[in-house]
Amino acid sequence: MLKDAVDLSALHRVLVIKLRHLGDVLLTSPVFTVLKNHAPHLEIDTLVYRDTEPMLSGHPAITNIFTIDRDWKQEDSTSRLAHEWRLLRNLRKRHYDLIIHLTENSRGAVLSLLLKPPYSVARDYPAKRGRLWRNSFTHLYPSPSRRHTVEMHLDALRRLGVCPGADERRLVLVPGAEAERSVRDLLARHGLATRGFIHLHPTSRWMFKSWDTDKNAALITALQQSGESVVLTAAPSDPELQYAARITAQLKKPVVDLSGKLNLKQLAALTAQAKCFVGVDSVPMHIAAAVQTPCVAMFGPSNELIWGPWQVSHRVLTLPYSCRPCGIDGCGGGKISECLTDISVDDVLNAINELIKK
Repeated sequence: MLKDAVDLSALHRVLVIKLRHLGDVLLTSPVFTVLKNHAPHLEIDTLVYRDTEPMLSGHPAITNIFTIDRDWKQEDSTSRLAHEWRLLRNLRKRHYDLIIHLTENSRGAVLSLLLKPPYSVARDYPAKRGRLWRNSFTHLYPSPSRRHTVEMHLDALRRLGVCPGADERRLVLVPGAEAERSVRDLLARHGLATRGFIHLHPTSRWMFKSWDTDKNAALITALQQSGESVVLTAAPSDPELQYAARITAQLKKPVVDLSGKLNLKQLAALTAQAKCFVGVDSVPMHIAAAVQTPCVAMFGPSNELIWGPWQVSHRVLTLPYSCRPCGIDGCGGGKISECLTDISVDDVLNAINELIKK
């Protein structure tokens, strides 16, 4: 038993802070589930970047979502201070009993000092943070470096004396009725049935984590020849749209190309209708896991033990290169990761077929 365990029954409001990218925020979703399961009376708020809000909006355990706009940094000092003061004032009104800070971002430490909750917890970063960090939180927790990100988040609760059950750790993402309706209409226009297509999202916001355009085109062709329908998606950014265009330019048979045409909620609703998701280490892969669509995921420079598909039927494809996972933006910093691009089309096809048959 922990001597400094926190009695959740005595708390009223909790703030969970996760200021990071889309996939990172989605991987916090089990934290809210576990807290609500163990203390149903709690009001649980979160603070995230505005562009990541769709990853948590609609989560049944979350009361309020507060956001920070990354564009605040581009405004003049007076406007930035006004935004910051408004946020702090709104957070103070909530009178939090507990703050759970899930990154090394110094803002969480500052907020913990300013909001003065009775309890606060964060990961211990001895090599990065000094006395200010240690004095900002009542509880600090260690976490192994080779541990899945979901479990690292849940370690914050374990440090407080809350042990998550195995059935509480699934990702949660709610597409919403509007997104689900629009995707149903979209699929009907293309003549696609539920579980009647494979969803391919070949890109990542970090393009060095993408496979090869030629191999993606060959994969689509092979799937079409075996009678499968394929839906292609990519984010509405120039590099990803250009990547998708290079794939479709090689195809002899048209593919349903929705690249740049879906928002995040619609992407989740689409993936939920697919029989299988195929992609790389990216937020769409995590979305597929959250909506329980079987995943084939290719990993190169990133670590599948930390970022792999979570609690969903999946196949992870890697190559036994001694240098991986290196985390570098391509071999030699050249933006092409050979440990990823060298994965064969046949290996991906076999993984897809295994999942579909299963």
